[in-house]
Amino acid sequence: MPKIQVLDKQVAELIAAGEVVERPSAVIKELVENSVDAGASVITVEIRRGGITYMRVTDNGCGIAPEDVPVAFLRHATSKVSKQDDLNAIGTLGFRGEALASISAVAHVELFTRAEGQAAGVRYACGGETEPECSEAGCPQGTTIVVRDLFFNTPARMKFLKKDSTEGNSVAGVLDKLAMSHPEISIRLIRDGKEQLHTPGDNKLSSAIYAVYGREFSSTLIPVEYDLEHVKVSGFISAPSGSRPNRSMQNFFINGRFIRSRTAMAALEEAYKGSIMVGKFPACALHLQVACGAVDVNVHPAKLEVRFVNERPIFDAVYHGVRSALTAGDKPKVMELKRPPASPYASVLEKQEQIRFPVEPAGHKHTLLRDSGAVARNLYEEPNPILALLDQTPRPVSPPKEPQKHIPRSVPMPLPEPEEKQTEPPQPAAESDSPLSPKVTSDFSSRILGEAFGTYIIVEYSQDELMLIDKHAAHERLLYERLKANENGCEAQTLLEPIAVHLDKDEYSAVLANEARLSEAGFEVSDFGTGTVLVRSAPLLLDGQDAAAAMMEIAGYLAGFRTEITTEHMDWVYHSVACRAAMKAGDHTSRKELLALAAELERNPQVRYCPHGRPVYILLKRREIEKQFGRT
Repeated sequence: MPKIQVLDKQVAELIAAGEVVERPSAVIKELVENSVDAGASVITVEIRRGGITYMRVTDNGCGIAPEDVPVAFLRHATSKVSKQDDLNAIGTLGFRGEALASISAVAHVELFTRAEGQAAGVRYACGGETEPECSEAGCPQGTTIVVRDLFFNTPARMKFLKKDSTEGNSVAGVLDKLAMSHPEISIRLIRDGKEQLHTPGDNKLSSAIYAVYGREFSSTLIPVEYDLEHVKVSGFISAPSGSRPNRSMQNFFINGRFIRSRTAMAALEEAYKGSIMVGKFPACALHLQVACGAVDVNVHPAKLEVRFVNERPIFDAVYHGVRSALTAGDKPKVMELKRPPASPYASVLEKQEQIRFPVEPAGHKHTLLRDSGAVARNLYEEPNPILALLDQTPRPVSPPKEPQKHIPRSVPMPLPEPEEKQTEPPQPAAESDSPLSPKVTSDFSSRILGEAFGTYIIVEYSQDELMLIDKHAAHERLLYERLKANENGCEAQTLLEPIAVHLDKDEYSAVLANEARLSEAGFEVSDFGTGTVLVRSAPLLLDGQDAAAAMMEIAGYLAGFRTEITTEHMDWVYHSVACRAAMKAGDHTSRKELLALAAELERNPQVRYCPHGRPVYILLKRREIEKQFGRT
């Protein structure tokens, strides 16, 4: 029988640290939250190699008193909770007192701090099994914490860290959320010596969103301001035209804390029903202010999930707030017809006209005759220095031109005589040379009767059957099979102007990690910095707008799996490209294209479902029709 024993302090601390410190971004989150609770107005974060080897967080908060510095690194030591009742109304971001103890258990930590009113600061160094060092130091008011060599004493944990770029993007994602949760604080991120984020700290949420997501995203936002049953909702939502292919840009904050809430998410999407397409999701940055006693944040170790005493007021406040904002702020698009730019020769022509017909001086009177010849003679009656100069300038003499034969407009130009021997008759011009169009063939044994609702092709499949073909589903599946069968990858086209696609930090990291495999699918992407990638080439099947939407959809898929692209995932990429490239329901389709699609479908009898699982066609028996008319 195994014997029960008490673990050593060091082993117990390593186990406890694993609940709080999972990766560098978890360290940054805990330290920056402490800076926010300390009342800082400026916070600077610097990382190297994704934070694995070096992290530094500097703030101008209240600092730590010299006698409290050693106590701060003890487990369950905190200034934010003192008695049991305090847990029922937590108003700070941190409260457990585990962050510094957990970090110092798996890394080398150095702290510099000076409290207000103190003449000198304190330097405190600890980490692992080394003895702490405490001494006086000169430093500004506030706190600076430097963390080096994360997981140096836990190689098993170090093995599970991802690439430096991925860990760095995770840190950037955490700071994005903190910047939007506290727009009154200026947050700055320096990554490997380069500034990646800098919010102004002007207490305007719109400014923080602009710094995090950029101009294009922030320009489509609609403000929200609503109060219902002691729940205040404020922030911004995206216009329906700015909807996203996933939920990665849905940000909810409760009392200044970023959370994940199914209640708020369901209310947001319910408010958008009927305003955006199915499969699209709104983006938002919504702050909810509720009584501290109405929400329990002591649920999840990372404090991302919360529980509400009553979820109904939260749902109603978000739903009605978003619905009201959409009604008031979603304006129809107005087409602006801009005047075309002036010709570069306009100023030259204007000067020439002034030379030929100079502007009369003030007070000068001329009697202008009606015929143009008289006007010219009238101008030449008085001496003009400009015209005199032109008369003295020698002009080159051009050779006389041969008289051109006049051809009346009503008479067509003569065509060349046809050749006596013509082996093949001239082929008619194709209606569409786009790679989207199915290949036109004539080996189709059935008969096309027409198209219903702009979506379904009606085919007389045999003497006893009618076939209804969903043209989008059929074209999508055939394109997918064509892409999948191409051993050299998807044919790509270089875009005349690269398309900038802004992504969530996890999506951004996933795309950059799979650049080589995405090129096989026809996408050439490059890093543009701050969560943006440039799409320089796209599959030949897609136009520019579809290429940007496809990239966002693929990025969300990759971020959800958090792994490199495998063969299975490449199939999904082909699904996405084929779906966007296929002819859509309601599109005008020529009869020749309908015939080619039906013929290609007949040559591939194994194609029965689209990549999403919907049927490509259905058969309608003749006897079933005759039953309806009472013929049988």
